[in-house]
Amino acid sequence: MSFRPEHSGYRFIIAVICVIVSAVSADPPAGYYDSAAGLSGSALQQALHEIIDDHDHISYDAIWNAFCSTDARADGIHVWDMYSDVPGGTPPYEYTLIIDQGGSASGEGEGYNREHSWPKSWFGGTVSPMYTDLFQVVPTDIYVNNRRAAYPYGEVSSPSWTSQNGSRLGPCSYPGYSGTVFEPIDAYKGDFARNYFYMATRYLGDDGGWPGSDMVDGAQLRPWAEEMLIEWHLADPVSDKETDRNDAVFAIQDNRNPYIDHPEFVLLVYDPTSVEQGYQEVLVSGLTAGPSPFTVSTTLQFVLTDATSYSLRIIDLSGRCVRELGSGPEPVQGLQSVEWDGRDGSGESAAPGIYFAVLETKFGSVTASIVKTR
Repeated sequence: MSFRPEHSGYRFIIAVICVIVSAVSADPPAGYYDSAAGLSGSALQQALHEIIDDHDHISYDAIWNAFCSTDARADGIHVWDMYSDVPGGTPPYEYTLIIDQGGSASGEGEGYNREHSWPKSWFGGTVSPMYTDLFQVVPTDIYVNNRRAAYPYGEVSSPSWTSQNGSRLGPCSYPGYSGTVFEPIDAYKGDFARNYFYMATRYLGDDGGWPGSDMVDGAQLRPWAEEMLIEWHLADPVSDKETDRNDAVFAIQDNRNPYIDHPEFVLLVYDPTSVEQGYQEVLVSGLTAGPSPFTVSTTLQFVLTDATSYSLRIIDLSGRCVRELGSGPEPVQGLQSVEWDGRDGSGESAAPGIYFAVLETKFGSVTASIVKTR
């Protein structure tokens, strides 16, 4: 929805409300994930469950104000709607926080509401704390939300309906399921995947009586969905938007999405054998850069199952080495996190654009793309 003229008298008030609310954010406390160190598979998922369990839940009405900190655009006025946004382009419509909330719609662009990205019918309806868990409740266009209904997420090659930003509804083309699904645009597939990994971990063992769906068995992902969401997670790395939202939700609920803080946890939980079967295999799927796109810095993460030294270089599109980020001569092992502050070897800020992180060891090499916005 474009900003309507009748809203002009309220714009400043909404800006003040949302700036005050959105000013609250928090990073994880020191040692937040210490109890998960060195674990993998079901043991890691259980440890993460215990870390993020028993969060502070809010009322359903309170979600509207929560969106002012969790899902506000940089201007503090407009809603960040993943069902209508066009990253790098102009969205077909925009909504003003608070003013454009709720109601009904006969088409797109008529208002936004509270979308349970994990449909509430899958966990039994208006049941706390799932019903208001902000890691899965997001603002979306009312009409698109209604079209999505309670269908699983999936991939669609022959859509029966397409939204104005390119989200699609139709029969699933991903192997393992052929029913009707909703496919968000590529730029937000990782966001929704990590929402689902969070739900499966937060409610691990707490899902007795959940009706489930063709996508989930209780709180756990069915095999086809797990495989697809891992692919979405790897193809769409953690963004600044997700990191900021994670901080904002933490300030409200006092728990975090571990798969945003530590993207490598996804493979360590859901595909630990890839780590155990050899370093080169892990590298191919395990090198991540997040956030990307980034403005200030991004963190490169990967797992070394055997002790070794490595070379990590930042390369531009011309093939020129912009920065060397190596480990030195001493071998290292386990999870590695290397920050790139966006500067070249001389300390100058690198130009905005696409870069490649190239990781090399005696076991092989792997590359991850990074986008620097300024």
